[in-house]
Amino acid sequence: MIFSSFTVVELASVLAGPSVGQFFAELGARVIKIENPRAGGDVTRTWKSPGERTDDRSAYFCSVNWGKRSVALDLGQSVDRAIAHGLIQKADVVIASYKPGDAPKLQMDYERLQTINPALVYGNITGYGEDTDRVGYDAVVQAESGFMHLNGEKDGGPMKMPVALIDVLAAHQLKEGILLALLQRQITGRGAFVTVSLMQTALSSLTNQASNYLVGGQAPGRQGSLHPNIAPYGDVFSTRDNQSLLLAVGSNKQFSLLLEALGLALTADERELFMTNETRVQNRAALASRLAPVIQAKLGDPLIAQLRQRKIPAGIIQPVPRALALPEASALFLKTDSFTGLRNFVADVSGLERMPLSPPPHLGEHSEEISREVRP
Repeated sequence: MIFSSFTVVELASVLAGPSVGQFFAELGARVIKIENPRAGGDVTRTWKSPGERTDDRSAYFCSVNWGKRSVALDLGQSVDRAIAHGLIQKADVVIASYKPGDAPKLQMDYERLQTINPALVYGNITGYGEDTDRVGYDAVVQAESGFMHLNGEKDGGPMKMPVALIDVLAAHQLKEGILLALLQRQITGRGAFVTVSLMQTALSSLTNQASNYLVGGQAPGRQGSLHPNIAPYGDVFSTRDNQSLLLAVGSNKQFSLLLEALGLALTADERELFMTNETRVQNRAALASRLAPVIQAKLGDPLIAQLRQRKIPAGIIQPVPRALALPEASALFLKTDSFTGLRNFVADVSGLERMPLSPPPHLGEHSEEISREVRP
């Protein structure tokens, strides 16, 4: 495994930081998760859905904590802090997500740790950057960064994404930064401080919606699932058997093929309205009204087969259980006798060995084993 000789110490909790820790575990690194026993460990151990029957490893906790060893240490106590420092002295990477001011107070800040281990790469996640004491929460960042303003139906209110999307995206940003720092360390021999904020991650991830304003001068707003620049893209139609079909037609050629698959002949006036992407976007409502009854007369599965045969992007909207039953999901499953989870790292790299991972750990499950390594 590519990181089999690496040790990662995870001082982070919740989603973004632990996701980075599992990424390294999936690539063979030894990941030691330090949790505060006074606080009950990672707070997500208690984040359970109504009716969920799990132990101290909630379903939420299990989403990003495979392949790790848990050590219960109270870093406010000098003895436990010394154990943590001993682990970090031999580590390659530290992942942290402390509230502002907590890392220096606990002597877990980069300035302190790089004196113990000059080659250390320290990955840090903040809410709003190093110069503010605001605590960052995904939902609040979604609200403040424009995501909630964009998400929802045109005539409805703003909505949060159904997953902590900004945390997930920040984790990817931090992975990239840490990998760059490790590459730099191969050249210089020195460690680095890598920091990512949730707010800058969110703003960067506005991508084309930000560009619609910055370049096109158009302030984007809520459109449901509709794409502001392409049509029919994100449009949803009902089939005769009550399946919900989403179209993602991205070119004029694909639109012509869609008409062919539907057996739909446009009038001369309709061709003027619909045959270029620009006019389709301008006349989106009229286009949807023209397509809807034709699609409503067809069965979902045969229609999807016809669309796929012509390479027209389209799909049936389906619930999570059906999505996880797709063939594409099978290669991502992490399984033990009692647990099933998903890999965080999905890239298929030729020659990369995939090893089975241990299930998410109980709080302090490996405390004695790992503490012995650094005790005199």
